[in-house]
Amino acid sequence: MSITLREIRETDLEQIMLWRMDPDITRYMNTNPKLTLEGQKKWLASISANEDVRYWVIEIDGEPAGVINLTGLTNSAGDLGWAYYVGEKRLRSMKVALSLEMSMYDYVFDVLGKHAVYSDVFTLNKGVIVLHQLCGCEIVEEKKQHVCKEEVWYDVTFMRMTCDKWRQIRDNKQYEKIDFGSV
Repeated sequence: MSITLREIRETDLEQIMLWRMDPDITRYMNTNPKLTLEGQKKWLASISANEDVRYWVIEIDGEPAGVINLTGLTNSAGDLGWAYYVGEKRLRSMKVALSLEMSMYDYVFDVLGKHAVYSDVFTLNKGVIVLHQLCGCEIVEEKKQHVCKEEVWYDVTFMRMTCDKWRQIRDNKQYEKIDFGSV
């Protein structure tokens, strides 16, 4: 299996829109958006002009499968946020998840020189919390009833990986290294 990343193209927007509105994806996200292709074009223009964020399409064996992003690239404290989803259910696997997460740490700490990476996960998404912990993340905080979505409140677990910790544990991890590029 080959996992690659590339910049988002306008021709990807309809597929990204469908993934992002899929209830299987949105159930673990802060919003259930009602997107349009015109809105997606504005979003692409916005993120393309924003130096603080970076988005990639995840390709598995050459097929678009999902999206991964970093936020906080201009944060002088050296802290970033990140998120991803694999929208193509048949292409989801533990190998893909581990390779994406651990390769992202390599990129953030070795290429970008950042200090820490944070993620927030709906507490009910126990599988992703365990996945992050397998990669070495620690739970920083759990906030009760932190996100309200369609009149339902969700608890959120905040997690972190630091550069120092990643450098201590990386050699004991096995994963397919994914090239995030130099920017």
